Order: sequence, then structure tokens, then C-alpha cells
Amino acid sequence: MNLNEEVLKAFEIIQQGGIILYPTDTVWGIGCDATNPEAVAKIYKLKKRAETQSMIVLMNGEKMMYNVFKDIPEVAWQIMDLSENPTTLILDKPRNVAPNLIATDNTLGIRIVKEPFCFKLLERMRKPLVSTSANISGQPTPIAFKDINSEIIKGVDYVVNLHREKIAGKPSTIIKLTNDAQVKVIRK
Repeated sequence: MNLNEEVLKAFEIIQQGGIILYPTDTVWGIGCDATNPEAVAKIYKLKKRAETQSMIVLMNGEKMMYNVFKDIPEVAWQIMDLSENPTTLILDKPRNVAPNLIATDNTLGIRIVKEPFCFKLLERMRKPLVSTSANISGQPTPIAFKDINSEIIKGVDYVVNLHREKIAGKPSTIIKLTNDAQVKVIRK
């Protein structure tokens, strides 16, 4: 399967408000346009997850980050430059994303991607992409495509046809940064 064709197919579904199942730089993810509250609600419903349990979004660089966060602590850039593993940062006061993605404490978790499929899809979308593990809430996170619950596969609008054999690395490290420069590791 061709990477660019898959990007195009996924992009078309996302443009129409659909949700996709796709490979990320960590585990398989369920995603949609992070600015579309109806699409975000579909993911919560599919995962049987409370909307109060916020999901993260993927971005492809600085421009997208500044579109969502007015103030980004300097330490955020340092962590991203230094981290060898995929790292999710939880930052204060997001904007320009669906309200049902924002946590009750007015934060949002984001990860800058390097994985080629995600990167190219984000380039095309020019918007952040929701990313949440491909499982029903409370069930273990599948590390390979073959471990994904059929209910999830049937519940999405498109399954990306790439990396189906790949065994995922571990989920990302999660670090919470506040605008007053407090740093807290949530998941190593």
C-alpha cells in the first residue's frame, strides 16, 4: 500500500467528519479532526469513555503548536528537543480545538509526531489530529493491530492500511507543564 494514497484516503474521511484507525509513533490510535466536536464525540462514544477523560492531539510542529497555545513554556521546547522517546506534553489554556477535547483544568495533551504517515496527514489537514489508544475504555492498550477489538475496527470510518504487522513500542511519556513553569511527570 502506498503511503501517500493512505494519507489521502484518511484525509478525505477526516474532512467529512469521520474517524480513523491509524498507526502512530507509539500504539495504534483512533483519530479525527481535533477542531470538530461531533467527530470527537464519536470517538468518546466508540471507546465508551467519559468526555471528562480528555484525549491527546498530535501536531507536526511549532506553527500548529502556537495556533493552539498562545504561551508555550520554554521548557516544553527543551523537553521535545531532548526526549528520545515519543513524549506527550500537557499544556495550559488550549484554544482553536474542539471544547470536548479540553480537560476540566483547561489543559490539553499534545505530541509532536515524527512517524511519516501521521506527519504527512497533519501536513494535509493543517489542523491537529486526535489520538487515543485503539481500545474500549478500561481495556488493555493493544500493542499490535491484531490485538484491536473488532468493535473498534467496525466502529471507525476508515482503517489505515499500513504497518499492520508492526508491534508497537510503549505508550508515550507524559509530562505536564504549567505556564508558571511547574513540571510533573505523569507517565514515564
